[in-house]
Amino acid sequence: MSAPSRKTLLIVYQSTTGATEQMASAVAAAARAGDEVDVRLLRATEAGAADLLAADGYVFATPENLAAIAGLMKDFFDRSYYGALDRINGRPYAALICAGSDGSNAARQVARIATGWRLREIAPPLIVCTRAQTPEAILAPKVVPPEDLARGAELGAAFAAGLAMGAF
Repeated sequence: MSAPSRKTLLIVYQSTTGATEQMASAVAAAARAGDEVDVRLLRATEAGAADLLAADGYVFATPENLAAIAGLMKDFFDRSYYGALDRINGRPYAALICAGSDGSNAARQVARIATGWRLREIAPPLIVCTRAQTPEAILAPKVVPPEDLARGAELGAAFAAGLAMGAF
């Protein structure tokens, strides 16, 4: 009897001020720590339908800009949507949103796209609020607090463990 093949977790992210990249990196580091799954961390501009097809689960990480997912994340979804449609049904996903105040609209947008792909949400959206409200604060580089990075790490570790066990 052959050993089951290793599962792959794909993390696709867009980050302008660094917060989403820090969170996506925390997810990836924790997912890799157990050495049970392969983890691919790709910027939205580098990822496409072939990457989705080659993975067993997904984390989509984006800032919320003007109450919506970031434009380059939307571009990833636009470029990849039909190439993956009806080919990734039932696979697990999670969403990670970095927002100045709310994040819920971007989370809803990711969920609608995932519903179209018939993906299964395995955790509520992880929303990190930076509380940046002025133009200067919004555009400034961000440093994510350790407690939020820990939440990302928890998501990554749990997702990797679930994939490795075949729970998702």
